[in-house]
Amino acid sequence: MTQPKTFGVTSAISVAEPTQADIKLSQDLENVLRKYDIFEPENELNNRISVLQQLNALAKSWILEVSIQKSLPRMVAETVGGKIFTFGSYRLGVHTRGADIDTLLVAPRHIDREDFFSSFYAILKDHEHVSELRAIEKAFVPVIKFQFKGIEIDLLFARLALQAIPENLTLGDVELLKNLDYKCVKSLNGCRVTEDILNLVPKAESFRLALRAIKLWAKRRGCYSNTLGFLGGVSWAILMARVCQLYPKAVPATLVHKFFRVLDQWKWPTPVMLRHPEEIPSANLPFPIWDARNNLSDRSHLMPILTPTFPQQNSTFNVTLSTKTVMLEEIKVGLATCEEVFDYKADWNKLFEPTDFFLQVPALYCHSGDSS
Repeated sequence: MTQPKTFGVTSAISVAEPTQADIKLSQDLENVLRKYDIFEPENELNNRISVLQQLNALAKSWILEVSIQKSLPRMVAETVGGKIFTFGSYRLGVHTRGADIDTLLVAPRHIDREDFFSSFYAILKDHEHVSELRAIEKAFVPVIKFQFKGIEIDLLFARLALQAIPENLTLGDVELLKNLDYKCVKSLNGCRVTEDILNLVPKAESFRLALRAIKLWAKRRGCYSNTLGFLGGVSWAILMARVCQLYPKAVPATLVHKFFRVLDQWKWPTPVMLRHPEEIPSANLPFPIWDARNNLSDRSHLMPILTPTFPQQNSTFNVTLSTKTVMLEEIKVGLATCEEVFDYKADWNKLFEPTDFFLQVPALYCHSGDSS
């Protein structure tokens, strides 16, 4: 007898097929989500695609020019390529109307970060469709931010130790990290993590709709912000991906329900992982990884949610005791609401009722000294 495929670090909790009632509740969930106008119309999506195509062409043209300036023969310079990758909510397929696009410019080895922040920045500055341009070179992950035809773009840069960037290049191979500085590795990490998340969920479409629901819930309930010590987009995505692994055949409504049930019962600080650390290829590279067994500072993290790609990191290091308390309470409330929905005592609108943030402020401030 063929064993069912295992997703993640454990076997599934349930491989039950969805019932007609589950499917109907999923349809109801999607209808409610559409009322919040979070799905992008086709014309706006096409505009994003057009902007990305123009940005990709601009990057290739710039790399060609810089290559010639660095004494590469034109015939060679015309073959070195370059490519714009996307990651984050846009690449996951869960971005909302008006959201920014996280992008990465990948260049061959003779193009460096100084070129990116000088000559490419100058090209963007002179471009008729670019506005609100600013470079943040000293950020943890250096970035150029701007608007292109009204769409906000966050553009990272990484050069690979390759003579040329083929059009069909993917970034999953850990060997690509060899001979790179840590800033390039961090820049590549967003794309690599996003692709891994998509590859590690059983049913991408169910994952996407369920994640849209959880992101909206988190924003409405005031606990969507990595900066403020809550969870950011990648953390919510990893959590939902783990629930999808535990219920590989579930439809979105069931996934949302199980999301709250699993997290309500989770024994923090046990880390949430999408794959075993020993299954993550590292090519024996020296970059630091999250490891509570050997790194004392990692043991202080309260709600570790680990990225599934080398070098694996905790995406929730900003969580404090107070923000953890708020999130766990909101998860309990979310679970109770889902129970009501599945018992037909409430509809999905109740899940997205906004919180009164100012009722949470005293709890946040009384723990403002938390260093965890």
